[in-house]
Amino acid sequence: MKFKHIIYTCGLAGLISVAGGCNKFVDINTDPNNPTTADLALLLPSTEVSMAANMYQLNSGTGTFMQHTVSSAALSRYQQAGTSFDDSWNGFYSQTLNDLETVIKSGTEEEQWGYVAIAKMEKAYLVSLMVDMWGDIPYTESQKGQENVSPAFDKGAAIYESVLTLIDEGIADAGKVSAGTLIPATSDMIYNGAKSAWISMAKSLKLKLYNQIRLVDPARATTQIKALIADPSTLIGGTSNSNSLDYTFRFGAGQNPNNRHPWHRSEYGGGKNFYMCQSLIDLLFNADDPRLRYYVIRQNGTAGLNNSNNSNGYYGRNPGDGTASPADQSRRSTFGIYPAGGLYDNAPINNLPGTNQFLTNDGAIGSLKVVGVTDGSGAGIMPYITNAMVKFIRAEAALTLNTGDDARQNFRDGITASLASISTYASANGGAALSPALINSFADNLVNQYDAADAAGKLNLVMTQKYIANYGNGMEAYNDYRRTGLPVLRTLLSPLNTFPLRLYYSETELTANTSLGGNASQLQTAQQTTPVFWDK
Repeated sequence: MKFKHIIYTCGLAGLISVAGGCNKFVDINTDPNNPTTADLALLLPSTEVSMAANMYQLNSGTGTFMQHTVSSAALSRYQQAGTSFDDSWNGFYSQTLNDLETVIKSGTEEEQWGYVAIAKMEKAYLVSLMVDMWGDIPYTESQKGQENVSPAFDKGAAIYESVLTLIDEGIADAGKVSAGTLIPATSDMIYNGAKSAWISMAKSLKLKLYNQIRLVDPARATTQIKALIADPSTLIGGTSNSNSLDYTFRFGAGQNPNNRHPWHRSEYGGGKNFYMCQSLIDLLFNADDPRLRYYVIRQNGTAGLNNSNNSNGYYGRNPGDGTASPADQSRRSTFGIYPAGGLYDNAPINNLPGTNQFLTNDGAIGSLKVVGVTDGSGAGIMPYITNAMVKFIRAEAALTLNTGDDARQNFRDGITASLASISTYASANGGAALSPALINSFADNLVNQYDAADAAGKLNLVMTQKYIANYGNGMEAYNDYRRTGLPVLRTLLSPLNTFPLRLYYSETELTANTSLGGNASQLQTAQQTTPVFWDK
């Protein structure tokens, strides 16, 4: 259960095509008539495409650690290898970061400050995420081409400082553009060039990073978060709890070239490579959570764990299960309509508790089928920073840092933002909308639990709801768990190692980078048990 993909950019909008094979990238900066000049209008959207495409392996692997899904039996048992995340590592460095540096350098020389601003913000997001995943990484000496083919590894804490400076630089560069649009809409696949949207993304990223360091520098985190929430209108979500400014990559629905969500391409084709994680299925089912019908689609109405025949069709795999997969590809559950662009499960569930209020069979008149390539649109999303995430961050910070924010209201807003986002997406892609009344009642029910909980219970509720809302972004769930230990994960059936505190480096990097000397193997082994700098 391991996948690699070929990524091509094509067309003015930077369409993507991904298929099985080795990871390659055709850089649209390559102009046979003028190879030294970067076309910023084409190069910037290609960085947005390559970042999303190269995140596939990283997202699926961390999602497996966090029991969102099962992409690999080995990773489900906490066993990493030098190839576990090498596609993401190599692609980020050779494609995304390399092209972002070109945009920043050429844009600065040409005084194209809108391009520079967006590239700096995108780079800040990606580099901070790489620190979160791997800890120490090449940074100050990287992206120098043949000048330095073996860049030294910088400490994660120092890189975070550089990233925070880079965000401020990006905001300042955006301020040099008087118009409300930083660049033409066709050159930005995320926000269509909207200046206010990118500034909201940048400030929300700062909020995320300062909350991330709260364990190691609580005073600074508190001060900076208070400053950011003093004007919540400048953050994603604003004061109206709107999802319109979510920092999200949207895949396409095309098949030739194939630019669909990678999970859809993997599971709605000829075979099945993933399992849905049984612990997430059970969490949603037992919590009467309506998101289950959106996250997971059943292919069989009675299939159950271990390919049994007397369950309700929610057949996944327990974390840490090392047994061989049976012949079950037409029976196991798979990715639903959100976020992969698959099918919405509108078939009756045969053993729902009669006390359920939200996950019910009301209006469930559909039937189940073995999913195929023509099912669903595939036009899924990759959620990087969303309104729901921002609200849960604010709730966490209020509970742990006493920022003066309203933890209870942010908790509720995060829940409604999550359900509203899923509902809006599903209704536009062949699924069913969740009524505002249901969303509000569901949120009220959880707020009642919040009110009855002690301080530890309140934080557990916040982090559990964030964990559920983060489905589709395993990296953020992985960050949250290492920082808080929440939610409590299911005990593995047959672990091969301890829970990984960092990801393994690309074996290509460790083999080729001479700056590591003879310490490469020890460095790799230490990744499993060495916390990142903000984790203690």
